[in-house]
Amino acid sequence: MTTEKQLLAQPKKNYMNEGQYDFFKERLKALREEIKAHTTSIMSELSQQEREFDELDIATNQEENRMRLRLLDRERKLLPKIEKSLAMIEDGSYGYCNETGEPIGIPRLLIRPTATLCAEEKNRQEHIEKGFRK
Repeated sequence: MTTEKQLLAQPKKNYMNEGQYDFFKERLKALREEIKAHTTSIMSELSQQEREFDELDIATNQEENRMRLRLLDRERKLLPKIEKSLAMIEDGSYGYCNETGEPIGIPRLLIRPTATLCAEEKNRQEHIEKGFRK
């Protein structure tokens, strides 16, 4: 199996070769399984909580539950992105910007394996969004 260091050392002309696709496919599958296990664990924790009668304990539990639910929501939103990325690996479009067609780049994909935009396009879109928020 290829390592991150080996991926980064590969020449740019070999971008998104079979070894790179295999690396990201395995990474995405592992991430998917990790999220599924974590969400199952959170759901189990939430369902097995004991009732507290002390006001401070109740408040603490409520805040912890809000944080768990927020994390659960974020992770559940990530699962479809992982599935989409795996499908893109299969059709050969993974690793390329959806807007420009340019390579996203191995360093960016290592940080965010579900990225669908190159850094330049993502920055451009964020800049436009900031303009609309004002």
